[in-house]
Amino acid sequence: MKPTEESAGPTSRCPFALDVNGADQHAENALLRAAGRAVPVQLPGDVRAWAIPRHEDLRRVLTDPRIAKGITYWGAVARDEVPDGWPLIGFVATDSVINSHGADHRRLRGLVDQALTPARVEAMRPGVEHLVDGLLDQLATRPQDKLVDFRKAFAFPIPTTVISDLLGIPQRKRRLLHVLTGMQTRTNNTPEQVMDIDGQIEALLREIVAERRDAPADDLISALLTARRDGDDRLTDSELHGMVLLMFFAGHQSVINVLVNACHALLTHPEQLAAVRAGEVPWSAVVEETMRWNGAVNQFPMRYPTEDVVIGGETIHRGEAILASFGSAGRDSEHHGPDAELFDVRRRQAGHLGFGHGPHFCVGIHLARLQLETALAGFFTRFPDVRMAPSDTWAVRPVPSFVSNSIEALPVLLGPAAASRPR
Repeated sequence: MKPTEESAGPTSRCPFALDVNGADQHAENALLRAAGRAVPVQLPGDVRAWAIPRHEDLRRVLTDPRIAKGITYWGAVARDEVPDGWPLIGFVATDSVINSHGADHRRLRGLVDQALTPARVEAMRPGVEHLVDGLLDQLATRPQDKLVDFRKAFAFPIPTTVISDLLGIPQRKRRLLHVLTGMQTRTNNTPEQVMDIDGQIEALLREIVAERRDAPADDLISALLTARRDGDDRLTDSELHGMVLLMFFAGHQSVINVLVNACHALLTHPEQLAAVRAGEVPWSAVVEETMRWNGAVNQFPMRYPTEDVVIGGETIHRGEAILASFGSAGRDSEHHGPDAELFDVRRRQAGHLGFGHGPHFCVGIHLARLQLETALAGFFTRFPDVRMAPSDTWAVRPVPSFVSNSIEALPVLLGPAAASRPR
């Protein structure tokens, strides 16, 4: 993050430019926390926003009824100040529950909540365990001295399969949708790339929904199509496409990121891994600490005040954009203590915001935790001697984004496999 020249815009003083390549998000977040409680930042295309880097301020923003979601509340759009092909347009313009407010949000959220109740998620446990065990069996057949990319070989197929089965996304379309949504998270895309990616995603969603309309099945897309036809909760085509995109994206990209981040954290903190393996702390503690310390999302766009609000002495005017700085809030020492920069699975959690907070709290939290805990426990139990690839054979490459937070690959040496663990 670097200071930029003073220029006209919705903020009143010189902002910081966020690194579109996300090269060192945590160092950037430390600068944000040092800069204030509400920090004006510059996004691609000379678009301005406010970052909220501290936990307590962000928690209040996430629950403040005066701060809305939905691009119609954004003054810069009304003034035609957001350029065509803006890299974050896929996040803020999608017609879905994540970009809705008030009664519209309650209507759309209710449809998703019905599909992801704790009871329904718990009924999915045997299927998730079977999927994880099958992948571990495949990994166990690989030569012990051959590098394996944890992200590609293990983290990717678990949530992609689970959320695709739940939604009803055809097998032949899953990888392409994964690739496109992964590209959409990059904040260094050119305008031409953005428009091409968004166009391909929309075309693919139309195909997927059309297939389910012609051949309904026991899946969520079919259920949403039924809800669209019957009763008062009618979904438009735009809402339906946005719902499917959101659930696929959040249901697999975020889980992949957390699995990779957790594995990387444990392999670089062997004393923490030893404590979990010894049963001193549960695998759920690994999930929660990873979500706090190095979660799936760094800066999430956007929210907009419906009237002027004051945060940390700064006035954020009606219609200005606010970034939810989840990555920064997770390492805020004012909330998490002086050791907030340290990864510690024994930490007594003071409550983190990794799954969101307030009306937009993660709807898939139970399913995410089920997958994360099952996958991590299974992997580290099956491969007791797993270690990272030698440092001279690879380099950590962050996903090029200030929104998404993970690394593009995690090569490991598995070592000998233990026997399958009985359930």
